[in-house]
Amino acid sequence: MSEPDQRLEAMQEWLRETLGPETPEPTLLSADASFRRYFRLRDHNTSRVIMDAPPDKESAEDFVHIADILRELGLSAPRIHAFDQTQGFLLLEDLGDHTFSRALGEGADEAGLYRLATDTLVELHRNWSRHHTRRVPPYDEAALLREADLFTQWYWPEAFDTPCEAHVQQRFQQAWQQALEPVYRLPPTLVLRDYHVDNLMVLAGRQGVAACGLLDFQDALIGSPAYDLVSLLRDARRDVDPVVAETMVARYRDAFQGLDANTLDDSFWILGAQRTTKIIGIFTRLWRRDGKPSYLRHLPRLWRLLEQELAHPALTPVRQWFDAHLPPERRLALQAGVLACSDNALSRIGIRPGA
Repeated sequence: MSEPDQRLEAMQEWLRETLGPETPEPTLLSADASFRRYFRLRDHNTSRVIMDAPPDKESAEDFVHIADILRELGLSAPRIHAFDQTQGFLLLEDLGDHTFSRALGEGADEAGLYRLATDTLVELHRNWSRHHTRRVPPYDEAALLREADLFTQWYWPEAFDTPCEAHVQQRFQQAWQQALEPVYRLPPTLVLRDYHVDNLMVLAGRQGVAACGLLDFQDALIGSPAYDLVSLLRDARRDVDPVVAETMVARYRDAFQGLDANTLDDSFWILGAQRTTKIIGIFTRLWRRDGKPSYLRHLPRLWRLLEQELAHPALTPVRQWFDAHLPPERRLALQAGVLACSDNALSRIGIRPGA
């Protein structure tokens, strides 16, 4: 029996012990870019979700911790019905299937959904101070640099067919250290880190920001208030209307009159570039290490976002590094080469390249 089947068997036994011997079998709901899997359990008129988070690879305890904080703030994180910390199983409130992504695909008002998501961030950041003593690690320079390094660790070897040389890597880090300096001037807050339309739920029957369901927040840290705004509006998987994005940045800025507008703007573009650079590395890693090539179809968008971000004056040190080691014409050639490899991988698993 394979390891996933062993975990499924253990999960079913846990459910029988928790809910009773007549508990029906759960059905696979989804797997994501991590090692987590999700199942749905329907029992009579009740529907719940099971998170399978292997404890040697994922921290279900962090999910519980952050979910508690979010609910205390009046936000719609799933309620925890049962938790097996040793095995990494959680029984959760089922927030449904109506993600913001699905709603947008069905023709929902884009500005309205992004306004709700922005207002939810405002509510979180406005009220976070009363939980500042809760244990959440910092999203500090070391973490941001470590993430940016995923680009040189994973994308660079695929692009150049050789590891990134030590002196090039050192200059990369120095450029980011210099560029990131303004980010730390803003008052820190809880950063959910994967705050985008795939992880936000439309919850019918709830009012205000409670109508925005929150998922995938277990990696939350304490960092810049601009980060989740970037995650929402500079989306790796979806093109956001530029007018909508500009309007939401202004809406957030107007909600916090005490924030320095120039520092917020600089931080938005700096963290946009850091996040895009990181995700290029992560999507390459998902392909090479984890056998998930489908994420590479987003590379053209990511490079387009990165070009826009590098044009901002606050990114001058990082832009100079890219111009020296990956000039624009070289970036296009490398992107084409990586995409050609990924197209072959996608074809082998039955996905039409570009789909």
